[in-house]
Amino acid sequence: MVINKETIELEQKKTINRKRRDILNLFMLLAILVLLNFVGTFFFKRFDLTTEKRYTLSPSTRMLLENLDEGVYLKVYLDGDFNPAFTRLRNETKEMLDEFRAYSNKELNYEFINLSDEKNQKELENIQRQLYGKGIIPLELNIKTDKGNKTQIIFPGALVTYKGRETVWQIFKKQLGVSADQCINNSIQSLEYELSNSIRKLQTVVKHRVAFIQGHGELDTLHANDMINSLQEYYDVRFVTIKHRLKALNGFKTIIIAQPDSAFDEKDKFIIDQFIMHGGRALWCIDPVYTNYDSLRLTGFTLGLSNNLHLEDQLFAYGARINNNLVNDLQCTSIPINKGFKGGPADLQMVPWIYNPLVMADSITGKHPIVKNLDLVKFEFASTIDTISAKGVKKTVLLRTSKYTKLQTTPARVSLAMTALRPTENQFNKSFQPLAVLLEGNFTSPYKNRMTSAIAQDSAINFMDYSTATAMIVIGDGDVMKNDYNYGNQNYYELGYDKYMKQKFANKTFLLNCVNYLCDGADLLSVRAREVKLRLLDKKKTKTQEMKWRMINVGIPLSVITILGLVLYQLRKRRYTD
Repeated sequence: MVINKETIELEQKKTINRKRRDILNLFMLLAILVLLNFVGTFFFKRFDLTTEKRYTLSPSTRMLLENLDEGVYLKVYLDGDFNPAFTRLRNETKEMLDEFRAYSNKELNYEFINLSDEKNQKELENIQRQLYGKGIIPLELNIKTDKGNKTQIIFPGALVTYKGRETVWQIFKKQLGVSADQCINNSIQSLEYELSNSIRKLQTVVKHRVAFIQGHGELDTLHANDMINSLQEYYDVRFVTIKHRLKALNGFKTIIIAQPDSAFDEKDKFIIDQFIMHGGRALWCIDPVYTNYDSLRLTGFTLGLSNNLHLEDQLFAYGARINNNLVNDLQCTSIPINKGFKGGPADLQMVPWIYNPLVMADSITGKHPIVKNLDLVKFEFASTIDTISAKGVKKTVLLRTSKYTKLQTTPARVSLAMTALRPTENQFNKSFQPLAVLLEGNFTSPYKNRMTSAIAQDSAINFMDYSTATAMIVIGDGDVMKNDYNYGNQNYYELGYDKYMKQKFANKTFLLNCVNYLCDGADLLSVRAREVKLRLLDKKKTKTQEMKWRMINVGIPLSVITILGLVLYQLRKRRYTD
């Protein structure tokens, strides 16, 4: 085959031109990429390709981050060799922090700290004590290693610092009766809410004012101590005795009426009503049935009697009625009872006490952000709530009893001897009774059409018979807000702590969520409604079909690459072989 010189030169020119064109295209592509990056610095856009948009921050969170005027710094104690579930929580936490950092204009920075890297055991124990003292709840984790299983104490939380102030972010929260995988998933769902709440707490300078109403036998400072201290992190908390003063509640955002034991007169009721009519919020923790604890402890017997607080007509007008009954629930706490013989040594045994129901939000009530992912809440001698038809008012049941519930109407006989009787389930047939209800909308005053023209037209009173849009929460138990007090060492127990079961329940979290919702509306708490689907592998299938899926995962990609390589080889062969 004869190839002349001109043909060779022509092919060489084509090759040179092709190379020049390829080099030019490469430089053009690089120039376009540089230009796009330069233009991109003037625009900010992130794409969330997850089904449930788990990385799309709410508008309120983005506004919070965009308005940061100083750096937020986090020390996250969630790093190390964990099991797959906690590794997932760590990764999700990091991705959420990256999202926060992007929207904060890099004002938010963080570091992950691995406590297991600390070689000095004494120093490690000192750090652990400090973290526990600051409020991070530790967890004992079982980890599989090559040498077998080992236990490791971890502190799944973070310290958040802003403008010299510090608070705790508890990343992982354990829930009683909930699987570990579901607890992890619930913690992931709450990441944005909990972190936003921590920053908001540190950032708040001007606080809403919250009033504990006094003067009707309400909880004193000893038995409301923990709730007061917790609220003071967010709000300006005051004790207010109305004493018929028209302006006693001026300037307050929310009032709390916690376990009154004596009747309200009409003048105080009127002032509370007009506070609500003008947009004020209220949290009612009411005991409609009085039980004498001292009598029960000393004699083992007491009566539950109607507690006439004169609030029935007022709450009825707003859309709620607290019934004069006592809830008996098989899902309850336990108390110690002496099972020993009379005159012999004490034999204390823990037995169920059906008058102290343990309540958790279920699939119906648990959709509301106040109670979403909430742990068990402890009630004592609680009463049910009926919702009443009230125009313009939306009613939402927040908490209700378990499937196995019985109701006792007043006067109700309460005896410790009942613990010796074996309860039968067919008696507990009043399932899912409401114990806490949220009312929202425009309320009608119980004093409508009852005022004289002089009062109705008095500018100092400024009487309103319909409210502006507002909200209130009614709870059929006053003890839900009460912390026990140890008179021996003059110290109080945490709210929700059961000294007999030595266990802490979620009373404080529930009540804080209630007040946060009333004071700040749904913006912050609505973040808690986010759902992250728990996509877990079928353990049975993974065990029986392990080899099959390994072959598929390894074999298919290799086969595709091999076939693609052969196809490209044939195409190149045809192209360059004459």
